[in-house]
Amino acid sequence: MVDFSKLKSMSGKKSLEALTAELSKVNGTSESKGSDDRFWTASVDKAGNGYAVIRFLPSPPDEDVPFVRVFDHGFQGPGGWYIENSLTTIGKQDPVSEYNSKLWNSGIEANKEIARKQKRRLHFVSNIYVVNDPANPTNEGKVFLYKYGKKIFDKLNDAMNPQFPGDEPVNPFDLWAGANFKLKIRNVEGYRNYDKSEFDKIGALLNDDEELEGIWKSEHSLQEFLAPKNFKSYEELQARLMKVLDENTPAVKVARAEEEDIPWARTESAPKFKAAEAPKHTTVDDDDDESLEFFKKLAG
Repeated sequence: MVDFSKLKSMSGKKSLEALTAELSKVNGTSESKGSDDRFWTASVDKAGNGYAVIRFLPSPPDEDVPFVRVFDHGFQGPGGWYIENSLTTIGKQDPVSEYNSKLWNSGIEANKEIARKQKRRLHFVSNIYVVNDPANPTNEGKVFLYKYGKKIFDKLNDAMNPQFPGDEPVNPFDLWAGANFKLKIRNVEGYRNYDKSEFDKIGALLNDDEELEGIWKSEHSLQEFLAPKNFKSYEELQARLMKVLDENTPAVKVARAEEEDIPWARTESAPKFKAAEAPKHTTVDDDDDESLEFFKKLAG
């Protein structure tokens, strides 16, 4: 177990080096949700714009990394909605990923389009401290979980791995040598955009180590999001996928025929069901913080 004094002694270069090593694992590779009050969500006005200042916190006690990465799927077929965590999150084979690969390799453009719409989506979860929340001041000074997408994760990565000479790497998860994150949300073509978000100057979150220790000890577990209880078995997911897609649709036949090498399969037309009536940016490269909530509302 890492105690608070050791956490402070690791502040700065040592913690940044360890975290950068972990980031390289993430960059080198291609939940409790809903009403969970542990999660903080940025508020926006009627125009879709919002602002808040948060601080990303270090790894919780007894854990090694200040974030977890989770993949999921959310799409609609003839048999309803498929909204599930992907087993690829925990390094296992997932039936949707396998099915999409078969569609992609079928050589039919319509099948490739279905695979794109059913592509797994990516989000991260970290602990944060809310510094300034103008829309909800009661959140200020509290620790929450925060779910965010690749765009915000890229800003964290850029802070730790600056692209330009003279820019010093910063560990944004450091209580003393990190920096507050100014979250600036804009409405761009009907969707939330985080491009203007940026880190403030480097400095301690607070000047009182006793208070900082209290914040650190109040963090929520991140590894629990990778616990087996949050993932259905391969067989359960496969059964759900077949129900959602309808086993008799041409696309399912195409995917199966690839295994059986049936000649007619590659001439079948793909079904024209709605793969997703959701924000058009629900792909693995997007940062829709509320994407899963959107699907759950539609599915409910």
